[in-house]
Amino acid sequence: MSSVIVGIDPGVDTGVGLCFSNKDKDALTLPIHKAFNLINHLVNTNEKVYVRVEDARKRKWFGKNSNSKQQGAGSIKRDCKIWEDFLTEVKKDHPGKFNFQMIHPVKGATKLNSKTFNQITGITKRTSNHARDAYMLVHGLNPKLIR
Repeated sequence: MSSVIVGIDPGVDTGVGLCFSNKDKDALTLPIHKAFNLINHLVNTNEKVYVRVEDARKRKWFGKNSNSKQQGAGSIKRDCKIWEDFLTEVKKDHPGKFNFQMIHPVKGATKLNSKTFNQITGITKRTSNHARDAYMLVHGLNPKLIR
């Protein structure tokens, strides 16, 4: 059994970044219900699981085209609440084995193009911008240090 850190970029196309203690890593794009199933599977098959969710509710800047971005932000904020509720239940069911954090979006740390992402992470398969954003939430973190 190993430990895993999971990054989540909520949305219709949910980005999922995975970093395992055995050095395996992956970046995926899944529908939200399949991402929930993946979290449950990871909790049942790993020693420790830690999830970091990019919480759009904490975002205060929207940059260019901010009016149109704010329109779409409402549904993402709803998704963040759904993720928080789901993960709170998982934590209740698996105390000591599972934990999560809703984190503030890091300005400038998202929307990497695939070439830059490949160079930074070593993940060379085709990935969506959602998968890349999710993986960057966990890149460089050591799953062995999960408490």
